[in-house]
Amino acid sequence: MADFTSGFWNWFIIVPVVGGIIAMFVLNRWMTSGPRPKEGEKAKPMGHVWDEDLQELNNPLPKWWLNMFYVTLVFGIGYLILYPGLGNYAGALGWTQKGQYEGEIANADKQFNPLYEQYLKEDLKLLAANPEALKTGARLFVNYCTGCHGSDAGGGPGFPNLRDEDWLYGGDPLTIKASIMNGRTGAMPPWGAVLGPEGTANVAEYVLSLSGRSVNEAVAATGKEKFQQLCVACHGADGKGNQAMGAPNLTDNIWLYGGSKQRIMETIDKGRSGRMPAHAEFLGEAKVHLLAAYIYSLSHPVAGGSTEKH
Repeated sequence: MADFTSGFWNWFIIVPVVGGIIAMFVLNRWMTSGPRPKEGEKAKPMGHVWDEDLQELNNPLPKWWLNMFYVTLVFGIGYLILYPGLGNYAGALGWTQKGQYEGEIANADKQFNPLYEQYLKEDLKLLAANPEALKTGARLFVNYCTGCHGSDAGGGPGFPNLRDEDWLYGGDPLTIKASIMNGRTGAMPPWGAVLGPEGTANVAEYVLSLSGRSVNEAVAATGKEKFQQLCVACHGADGKGNQAMGAPNLTDNIWLYGGSKQRIMETIDKGRSGRMPAHAEFLGEAKVHLLAAYIYSLSHPVAGGSTEKH
């Protein structure tokens, strides 16, 4: 258990818990210490009457109920001695949620890692044609990737579609594996303060023209001048992007954050930032190797092969 920032909270837990257990013992003893009917005597009224004729008698508490109550209290005391429950006290067994989680993960890794490691030395393209490997890769994808890329790997606003052949950092198997292992961080600076509203609209008009959309040619020509000044360093003079930098291709009409003029203006005005976390540390290379093969297979299905859909 993590330490509290103030010692007050440690005692805020200990005092009510210990005091509550003691109070329960005292209350129980007090409730059973009064006069009770002797052998052969009838129970006597305690003087409390409800609803005209409903009376409280001095019958003792059932022994089985009373003993269960004591057992519960003793169990609680034993639990608080063995396990953490009293402020910062760690418990005699030293048990922690984190320790149990890590132990279960270690056991699972020991049992299942050989299933993944048997594929680790195989070429990714060949692995992408192995139906059994793809089934395992699909299950890994469901567990670790669908939160961002969707159950069908179709992506969404800000999260790339993994089924097409448009790749920000490259779609060859080793680059896909590197993206999963090390993560990616992409950022486009905001240009709204530099361009102003009119300049932003002009550049957006030119960007639309790059993918063959119908635009105002005069406005696009004005926007092109600013594009050549501000955007070519990342997207290139032809707007086809730069995979070394993760800069999107603007000519293919595939849009990570939406392709309407309003969305494109928003992107130019405020910029964008995206981050894919690195998975190497918590997945390990063997699982990442299978995931890379599976993701590669989504955009390069083998003729006659099968790719398990989610």
